[in-house]
Amino acid sequence: METKNVAIHPGWNAILKEEFTSPYFIKLKEFLVKEKKEFKVYPPGKLIFSAFNHTPFDKVKVVIIGQDPYHGPGQANGLCFSVSDEVKKPPSLVNIFKELQTDLGIPIPRSGNLEPWANQGVLLLNATLTVRANHPGSHQKKGWEQFTDAVIKKISEQKKGIVFILWGKYAQTKEELINTDKHFILKAAHPSPLAGGKFFGCKHFSKTNKLLEHNLILPIDWSLEE
Repeated sequence: METKNVAIHPGWNAILKEEFTSPYFIKLKEFLVKEKKEFKVYPPGKLIFSAFNHTPFDKVKVVIIGQDPYHGPGQANGLCFSVSDEVKKPPSLVNIFKELQTDLGIPIPRSGNLEPWANQGVLLLNATLTVRANHPGSHQKKGWEQFTDAVIKKISEQKKGIVFILWGKYAQTKEELINTDKHFILKAAHPSPLAGGKFFGCKHFSKTNKLLEHNLILPIDWSLEE
């Protein structure tokens, strides 16, 4: 993967240009080139930076932080927790939709594709942007986390009033990158069934909209049906 061959929104490219030319990112690209020669890697190259292309820097209102892309065939589409149309919804996403229904009365969507959220300013950011097929966590500690930490820092430094949604212990480690004097943080257990249902009742969708409206920012339409 070479960034010059992968389209990323110009606004993000300008903000992150130093990252793309740094030694760690060059090593990351070398790793991915080698990895793709030997294994199937998700998501497809053109979707690696989908979160950035659906949510330009100047449009970011909300940040949801995930950890790893889905590692099954056709699942990962470059947005955390999201799957492509016609793909079965993973358990964490099923629980997110259950909470959405309980919180706002929104019917469970047929599709697990979260692009409509991203298009409204919800940056759906995985800490690691690629994964080897059927090997969860296989691309961790290769440089992606340094890159996405830089993304969070840039948002924290250059914007204000952003709602950061941190589900689970891993996402909550990113709190130290966020200036809480300028931004809002909502924390809850991970939506995975492994969390034993502790995620339910967090009401993060309604709380996010109240925070946005309080700052005279257009709230998110969380419904996904046409």
